[in-house]
Amino acid sequence: MEHRILSFPITASFANTENTVYPTLLMDGHNIILIDCGFIGSLPILEKELQQYGISTKLITGLVLTHHDHDHMGAAAALKRLNPHIKIYASAVEAPFITAQEKPLRLCQAEEFQKILPPQQQEFGKAFCDMLRRVEPVQVDVLLQDGDYLDCCEGCKVIATPGHTPGHISLFMEKNSIIITGDAFALENHQPVIANPQFTLDIVQATASMEKLLAMNVKSYYCYHGGHFTPQGK
Repeated sequence: MEHRILSFPITASFANTENTVYPTLLMDGHNIILIDCGFIGSLPILEKELQQYGISTKLITGLVLTHHDHDHMGAAAALKRLNPHIKIYASAVEAPFITAQEKPLRLCQAEEFQKILPPQQQEFGKAFCDMLRRVEPVQVDVLLQDGDYLDCCEGCKVIATPGHTPGHISLFMEKNSIIITGDAFALENHQPVIANPQFTLDIVQATASMEKLLAMNVKSYYCYHGGHFTPQGK
């Protein structure tokens, strides 16, 4: 089977606002690897999207979680129940939050924000914290480090891109000249920006990570928030 790299939308609503994200699927003759998996409750949407490509979620061999945010790992535990043989990959730094060995940093941050929100935002803040508490932990099978390789689609290199969260990772498909960014950066008006700067845990690190990826000057960036980005001249 010739390798394929697909990016597809998943849309969910929270507090009357729709949010669309773009997981990526890597396929070759031996592997079907999903990069991030969407929100809590989004497994049926994920299944429906993949069916359009003739792919069953039960055939996915691996799930790479770029970090522990709810919109990236919200469906991970449900996917693992459906497909117990799937291997889950994450950085060694993010794994304790994904498995709930440690309290997720995003929940800690949201709870601190809640203390200072103005009265008109208190209801939204409480709902957001409650939603984060509903994220199901999941066991991480393979711990990833900067520079590790996944044997998929002619080589997939792990790149440490901390800032949004401490152990955030992106993936570099060298032969294809593609970077799967996760939240290392997002697209706004078709241009790279820091993803949710108000929620970024270290803005200096995040800026450096975004600049590092852009300096690699690949043909295409697959952004979880925003979709494809092709630099000018590519």
